[in-house]
Amino acid sequence: MEKIAVLTSGGDAPGMNACIRAVVRTACYKGLEIYGVERGYQGLIDGMLFPMESKSVSNIIQRGGTIIKTARCKAFETPDGRRLAFENIQEKEIDGIIAIGGNGTYTGAAYFYEEFGIPIIGAPGTIDNDLFGTDYTIGYDTAINTALDAIDKIRDTADSNDRTFFVEVMGRDAGYIALDVGLSGGAEAILVPEAHTDLDHLIAILQKGWGRKKGSQLVVVAEGDDEGGVFEIVKKIKVKVPSLDPRMVVLGHIQRGGSPTARDRVLASRVGAAAVQALIDGKTNVAVGIVNDQIHFVSLKDAVEKKKPVNAKFLELAEILST
Repeated sequence: MEKIAVLTSGGDAPGMNACIRAVVRTACYKGLEIYGVERGYQGLIDGMLFPMESKSVSNIIQRGGTIIKTARCKAFETPDGRRLAFENIQEKEIDGIIAIGGNGTYTGAAYFYEEFGIPIIGAPGTIDNDLFGTDYTIGYDTAINTALDAIDKIRDTADSNDRTFFVEVMGRDAGYIALDVGLSGGAEAILVPEAHTDLDHLIAILQKGWGRKKGSQLVVVAEGDDEGGVFEIVKKIKVKVPSLDPRMVVLGHIQRGGSPTARDRVLASRVGAAAVQALIDGKTNVAVGIVNDQIHFVSLKDAVEKKKPVNAKFLELAEILST
């Protein structure tokens, strides 16, 4: 292992820069040449690889986003696209790749390894926290704190005006953000993709609050809930309760940005350094993570296909604490 490359792919997540920094500086420390790939897998296809050194990652640990850019690449989903990427890797004589990202990134990495045998290690960069094989993913802690800060502000308005707010957070396939933000934000109810939403039960919770003259109420909804996003859910509830006059807020992409928290910076630094060492040690086609505060590896396939369960007890706890 003499030359390695690092890329970020898919949605950006706070802490990706800290991970890039760890990869680059660990590679330099271990005597490896390190290349950055601009715009993820699209950059591999277009040959957008450039040499990096320790100075390349100065003053980035505190920055959100990713300095080497990211993209979602449809071309890499095709055999022809992956073939072009392989040819560019060969031209630069790259011996191994570290791919920072989520489900789509890991899926692409697994295909790339199976077809061409390029040693590849995945590092968990996604705010969704939905990858199997790691307790937390890079960006998750920052995302929930960003969302919580917004919800605390919404609470002020809700309380001042005696209003009910439905707040939608990210989580197309997983409810981790909604669960942590809902519980820590004092939500009356939390709606997530992993649990069927009973609108009649939700209405009963809200009516109970109205019955005891509760000033404000908050419902946190993961965008992938089975009843839809906040606008669709409120529309359905108003059919049953026409007098309902809530406010709807979609937090959206603010959850992706911002300076990473200390926890995300430490996590990113640990997995980035571990990914480089894994390539040196001959590991490949695996994802690195942290389980019980220890470095942990699983196959890229397991990281994507195996389900990391959410704590369903949080849903019951939120209802208990809202009474």
